[in-house]
Amino acid sequence: MNVRLIIVLFILTLVIGSALGVVHTRHESRRQSVQLGLLEDQRDAFIAEWSRLQLEQAWLADASQIESKARDQLGMQSPDKIQILVVKP
Repeated sequence: MNVRLIIVLFILTLVIGSALGVVHTRHESRRQSVQLGLLEDQRDAFIAEWSRLQLEQAWLADASQIESKARDQLGMQSPDKIQILVVKP
């Protein structure tokens, strides 16, 4: 009878340990799921910012934008035809 009690207590300990392992695993899974959601939101924000930056770069690289900034902000102007010198290689 004594051996039986020891076996029952051992199995009970294993069952409780297994239950605690399941609880811990489910908690960790939920925590990781929340973390994944936050990282996906951050990724989406970075993708949106990257798209805005690409549009801004394309707009800034446009030749008409460069010319208007050169004229308005820097006071530059096109040279007279007399001042243009074409060099052939």
